[in-house]
Amino acid sequence: MARIEMYTTAICPYCVAAKGVLKSKGLEYSEIRIDTDAVKRDEMLARSGGRRTVPQIFINGELVGGHDDLVAADRSGRLAQLLGRDA
Repeated sequence: MARIEMYTTAICPYCVAAKGVLKSKGLEYSEIRIDTDAVKRDEMLARSGGRRTVPQIFINGELVGGHDDLVAADRSGRLAQLLGRDA
């Protein structure tokens, strides 16, 4: 099973939307709140190449990006590839 990590904040509508996309596909993910943990925020910045917006989504350690990137990956078949599924 793919390991999905999502850096989020409590009041981010794009985070809610990205969670909805993943839930609609029956995918489990770990949520990492950066608004309550500065160390995790710094970790996100380092892993994402300096991206400051949330969500930042990683699948098996590979950066997918934010909500729009997740939707684009789903439409292009890249999400299925990252998950190890047939497109």
